[in-house]
Amino acid sequence: MNSKIKKILLKTKKQVFGDMLGNNPSLFQGEGFEFSELREYVYGDDIRKIDWKTTAKLGKPYVRIYQEERELNVVTAVMMGGSTYFGTVRQKSELMSELVASIGFSAMKNGDLFSNLIFADKLYDISRPNKKFFAIEDILNRMDSFEVLDKKSDHRLFSDVIFKRLKKKSFLFVISDFVGDVDLTLLSKKHDIVAIIIRDKFEENPKELGYLRVMDMESSQVFEGNIGYKELETYTKALAENDTKLHAHFKKNSIRFTKIYTDEDPFLKLARLFGGRR
Repeated sequence: MNSKIKKILLKTKKQVFGDMLGNNPSLFQGEGFEFSELREYVYGDDIRKIDWKTTAKLGKPYVRIYQEERELNVVTAVMMGGSTYFGTVRQKSELMSELVASIGFSAMKNGDLFSNLIFADKLYDISRPNKKFFAIEDILNRMDSFEVLDKKSDHRLFSDVIFKRLKKKSFLFVISDFVGDVDLTLLSKKHDIVAIIIRDKFEENPKELGYLRVMDMESSQVFEGNIGYKELETYTKALAENDTKLHAHFKKNSIRFTKIYTDEDPFLKLARLFGGRR
């Protein structure tokens, strides 16, 4: 085990099981539910459970009632294209590993099955569902040894392949920088999806770099030229349009999502996403 993986394992296990942030419950305790019935909204109900279509038809709010399942099938799906080989604080791929460990340990603390898959231009690796701690170390080793350079992120193929491979309804965490044509509609009809957007702040707020030579990590194509105000304006506008479309897609399909930057603690962001007080 290299020092980087050891550090991630120790940190995330302590956050999930230790007392550094109090005796934490699982990040997604009680998330494993099957739809049972609809009933009229009562003050204090979780507004995330409001069925908006029924509410619109009947003119008053209705919420979905769920019947708890015994066991969740928790899956992390990491999109490890060449763009993850970037970061001003740490590489996006390293942040992905820490996220996978945090989610994995939390699943096991809750007694749930946990598995991980690695995707880029195709499915490269999928681990068997497991409840043993050693499985997380094995998953992180596979992610660390995966060569991301020269690999493109194909989100459309991802949706088709994962839909066919994941037979059982799952609590699916899709972890990616989500740049490109994303469509999780099909997957959202079968699984409960949480999208985690991985970014470096420099990607969204780049500085003028002048004349230099850069390489596209997904294609190895080299660009040489000036990166000034006009070039950055075009780039930031395109990224903003990408994200506006992305967020609308998530909301339309009731997909929970959050964005985590390379200088942030992923466990804290996850805790906030799932209603924690941190």
